[in-house]
Amino acid sequence: MSWVRVCGISDVPAGEVRRFEVGHRPFAVVNLGEEGFRVVDSICSHAHYFLDEGEVDVDDETIECPKHGSTFDLNTGKPTTLPATQPVERFDVKVEDDDVLIEVTDD
Repeated sequence: MSWVRVCGISDVPAGEVRRFEVGHRPFAVVNLGEEGFRVVDSICSHAHYFLDEGEVDVDDETIECPKHGSTFDLNTGKPTTLPATQPVERFDVKVEDDDVLIEVTDD
């Protein structure tokens, strides 16, 4: 496992989500403000649509897929509403200086 830079902290305003690619893989980076950053796979497990185009609920720490309305827990990746039944992958996150880093498996 290794830590890789996904973006800078100023690239994602508080309460919002942005898509970034690392090694041609899209990640949804969410800034929950005081609760910190969360990162999940950007592709919905149900609709194969970009989660980063959906809405973030900062209070519930969820993200909603804009295609069919499934929501996912940003801490576990598990769906909290149907129609999705499979989780999305979530990643450990740390902030160093002005960088948002995620832990990924070495290939």
